[in-house]
Amino acid sequence: MAGEDGNNGGGGGQEEVQIQIAGSSKGATSSTGEAPPQSSPVKHWHWWLMVILNMFFLIAGQTASTLLGRFYYNQGGNSKWMSTFIQTAGFPVLLIARVLFRSRSEAATSSPEASTAKITLIYIVLGLIIAADDLMYSYGLLYLPVSTYSLICASQLAFNAVFSYVLNAQKFTPMIFNSVTLLTFSSALLGVDEDSEGSGGVSQGNHVLGFVLTLGASATYSLILSLMQVTFEKVIKRETFSVVLNMQIYTALVATLASLIGLFASGEWKTLEGEMHAFSSGKVSYVMTLLWTAISWQIASVGVVGLIFVVSSLFSNVISTLALPIIPVFAVIFFHDKMDGIKIIAMLMAIWGFISYGYQLYVDDKKSRKTSASAEEIS
Repeated sequence: MAGEDGNNGGGGGQEEVQIQIAGSSKGATSSTGEAPPQSSPVKHWHWWLMVILNMFFLIAGQTASTLLGRFYYNQGGNSKWMSTFIQTAGFPVLLIARVLFRSRSEAATSSPEASTAKITLIYIVLGLIIAADDLMYSYGLLYLPVSTYSLICASQLAFNAVFSYVLNAQKFTPMIFNSVTLLTFSSALLGVDEDSEGSGGVSQGNHVLGFVLTLGASATYSLILSLMQVTFEKVIKRETFSVVLNMQIYTALVATLASLIGLFASGEWKTLEGEMHAFSSGKVSYVMTLLWTAISWQIASVGVVGLIFVVSSLFSNVISTLALPIIPVFAVIFFHDKMDGIKIIAMLMAIWGFISYGYQLYVDDKKSRKTSASAEEIS
């Protein structure tokens, strides 16, 4: 997402940081009107520790879930709906965070409450879109090598910039435009790559289908982020830790139920027992692969929620994209994916695009801090 309202509450009298992004600018102010907590050396150290820890959760969870997803297919798994189901089925893990870290002052917030019916409808719609998005990712991972798949997924940052411009009024700066161009060309290079041999001897037709669906999934994911931002800003009108977690939990619940319905409606559930018996590395490995894939996705979700809460949702999306050029390195090590010249160029372009986008965020943040400091001096 391109921006959000910061959290407005904190338990036990502890100050919280309120982070706001308007268009392409980001500023940080204390919820009490005093200096931000980062001004304290201890809290500044604590803040950086939380950022680094959540970055690790996001990158490690996303990398592990992608590699385990490919392992599932390589060992004989073939259920696209099961692969879709486990992407959100571990959402109860977030309920633990909801209970442990709920801010006691959130219940006393003066922010207007949106109608339950409206919020429920939004959760259902977004949950169904997420289920469709996960299904497209499942097909993409089935038909493409991990290295190609992850590099195409990096295009989500470019789509995010476009949707943020249309839906969230984010400005297009030269650096953002440069990032979008680089990430677009990076995906285009992989699309015209004549070496269409995927994992397991996938046909050229399925390779093209995997490319199109992965690209569509990346665009849909970015659309989901922008729609969530619109919901926070226009409907819920606040973005506390609980609100962010509720969005993650309830949309994941809807997506999980939709995936479960798809699993039974498609008839794939009938093949699961045979799939488990035929799994190359054994039955226990089959169960553990699905279990750890689901856990890995939720570790990544914890990182996403944590970065949204501690920094911003846009930063969370950027870090999510950072993991994507890293995955091909592991794909070469574990799955012996071919890393030819075109993929290397595409990877370098994706990294360059990420750096360009990240530098724009740094410039915006620096400018906003100067503006905030000047305002405090005047007051």
